Amino acid sequence: MSGSLFIVSAPSGAGKTSLVSALLGSNRQISLSISYTTRAPRPGEKDGKDYHFVSRDTFLQMAQQGDFLESAEVYGNLYGTSQSWIEKELALGHDILLEIDWQGAAQVRKLMPHAISIFILPPSLPALESRLRGRGQDSDEVIARRLLAAQEDISHVAEFDYVIINDKLDEALRQLEAVVIAVGLRRDSQLSRHATLINQLQK
Repeated sequence: MSGSLFIVSAPSGAGKTSLVSALLGSNRQISLSISYTTRAPRPGEKDGKDYHFVSRDTFLQMAQQGDFLESAEVYGNLYGTSQSWIEKELALGHDILLEIDWQGAAQVRKLMPHAISIFILPPSLPALESRLRGRGQDSDEVIARRLLAAQEDISHVAEFDYVIINDKLDEALRQLEAVVIAVGLRRDSQLSRHATLINQLQK
């Protein structure tokens, strides 16, 4: 039995990280893939828990060796997903969630077309700007750049299997959980997971 691979993408400020954290807290059957990145840790982030923080040289060497299922450069920083770890976990029947941008999602879908992709939208651009400013981390120039990038990200929404509008976190979480539950109830998953029961019922 193989696990399911979930891809969750969103423009910066749409609340993707909060939503994913809430999902992982409510569903212990899903593990988060921890990406490698060359960016510096933000306050409170821990190496090996939030990201694997590595130097640019180390990242480029890993990429050259074919270690990444996907990789992308975002705002001057490199991000990548370990291919060997993903393949091992899926083979063990574990469900894995990738929190990556649309570029990475496109790369993963090419290599793993059975991956389930979910895009998180903000309720409006003003709400997105408010969330970005609420972080208190970026200058006006950076926020303006992120808003432009967000519109570019959103233009790729039609490439995803599911779309969730994150207006209220609780409602968005229920919708995300519904997607995960529905995927777990797919025929092939259920036939594999409950093979003994189904064989008994057919006798």
